Amino acid sequence: MTPQLQDLDLYLRRLGYATAPAPTLDTLRDLQLRHTSTFAFETLAALLHAPVAVDLPSLQRKLLQDGRGGYCYELNRLFLALLQDLGFEARGVTGRVVMGGPEDALPARTHLFVQATVAGVPYLADVGFGSMVPTGPLRLDSEQPQATPHEDYRVSRFGEGYILRARVGDEWRGLYVFDLQPTAEIDYVVGNWYVSTHPESPFRGQLYAARMGPGLRKTLRNGSYAVHRLGAASERRELEDADAVLAVLRDELGIRVPVDREIHAAISQRLALAK
Repeated sequence: MTPQLQDLDLYLRRLGYATAPAPTLDTLRDLQLRHTSTFAFETLAALLHAPVAVDLPSLQRKLLQDGRGGYCYELNRLFLALLQDLGFEARGVTGRVVMGGPEDALPARTHLFVQATVAGVPYLADVGFGSMVPTGPLRLDSEQPQATPHEDYRVSRFGEGYILRARVGDEWRGLYVFDLQPTAEIDYVVGNWYVSTHPESPFRGQLYAARMGPGLRKTLRNGSYAVHRLGAASERRELEDADAVLAVLRDELGIRVPVDREIHAAISQRLALAK
């Protein structure tokens, strides 16, 4: 396969690799954990009602060079190219997000993740599901609970497809449902267009951000910042103004936010609406 990435070496350096690793299951586990700890989930573009490009040159510039993060169509699209360039058998899959609602709902296919097959075993690999992103690959041929460096997850048959659930406390919460039908680049373009532009998109005009760390998850929802540690009570604080939000984005979540009056104004407006 012809390499898709313009600068694979830069991508690997950002993930802490000096050389390209072999396409093994251990590598997949390590890549997913490093990726969710290195590249933040963030919706700054959606907050600004700005277009979101998902072509590979644009994604490489934004994530690898500009120090930004992104959402699923950005993070997982770039991750898919990385896996393929490293020699993994991998493809994109789209799903319907049901988190926070009934599991049998039929919302649009607005989530992109990766199916990777290693030694004949299919895995779900996802680096772009915000605050509940799984930090390790999950077998698709098992319905047993599966441990990750953070929470336990479970992939179960659901109708004619599957559902991904996460264990939160004593409860299994549905995250998204999916099947394994083939996808094409145009499916990513259409799904991304809906998420970034449709008035009913949950991201449009909103600021969400998240980044994983050892034993913890850092999450931002507009002006509410929380640190969730495994086995401990969450710590949450409300941020008083746009400067405080920008400081969290920069210092806690590692996002290189452009110095832009429009961003400052959009965050201020969002905080005012939330009061």
